[in-house]
Amino acid sequence: MNKLMLAVATAAVMMASPVFAGDAAAGKAKSAMCAACHGAMGISAVPTYPNLAGQKEAYLAKQLKDFKSGKRNDPTMKGMVMALSATDIDNLAAYYAAMK
Repeated sequence: MNKLMLAVATAAVMMASPVFAGDAAAGKAKSAMCAACHGAMGISAVPTYPNLAGQKEAYLAKQLKDFKSGKRNDPTMKGMVMALSATDIDNLAAYYAAMK
């Protein structure tokens, strides 16, 4: 009985804490296209473009996926994300989330 309770508790914790497997180094390699608007270090010089550095990985990935799917509508971002794979999105999110 104790093993069953431990298994259920472990499963609940793991489901409550999503694991992100983005590769920050690969994200850095893809980030050049982002830097034009969001800054080379993820801090934008333009007030209308959000800073990406230090944002939560899950948040960044969700926003990119929403732009790609059309759930969020911005013509510039739509054009930027269309060529990104799901892996690219996860990697970019990991890269910017790892920044201070």
